[in-house]
Amino acid sequence: MLLPELASDPLPLEAAEWRKAFGILRPTSPPCRYVNPTAWANIHEACTDFIERYGADAVRLGWTATELFGVHPKHGLLRVDWCGVMITGGHKAIGIEPNRILFGNVSGYRNVAGAPAGIPVWAFAVKHGVRS
Repeated sequence: MLLPELASDPLPLEAAEWRKAFGILRPTSPPCRYVNPTAWANIHEACTDFIERYGADAVRLGWTATELFGVHPKHGLLRVDWCGVMITGGHKAIGIEPNRILFGNVSGYRNVAGAPAGIPVWAFAVKHGVRS
């Protein structure tokens, strides 16, 4: 029997990396300018919940960090057309499918033709010197 601290992480490596990188960001300190702290706290909570509940499925279905947690490389969340599915609404996901994340009566899609790809929000924070 493995001791709890020696038990393997139930998340695949990629999702565990998302958890670690996202965990560095503080829920009380938005990584992008012009983001309301309350909105950021909701986004942070929704993303953290998503990683724990659906991270393994997201990796298995081929979702990338950018598709889920991306932001514009220069303007952050101001350019929602560059944002990943989990960054735009601050709502907890209730399901995942190969090409969409379900949020109750709305969905967020990937593979939208012509959609630009941003960088993960944690990379934005590092690039722009946001302290966590």
